Amino acid sequence: MGSGVLSLRVDGELLERLRQHAAKRGMSVQDYVTRTLIREDFDERFKMSVDRTERFYAAPPL
Repeated sequence: MGSGVLSLRVDGELLERLRQHAAKRGMSVQDYVTRTLIREDFDERFKMSVDRTERFYAAPPL
């Protein structure tokens, strides 16, 4: 799997908050943002899988 570059322009206040959150975890801002995006993507895919599984095993309508 390759890598790419994503450039973002963010408000100074938001960047400072990101720096603070990253520092609490001993991470760089880049690593913090990347992990957050990965987590959000996983959560979304997991919820979609659960929904599909529930529909598959749902009792047929009467």
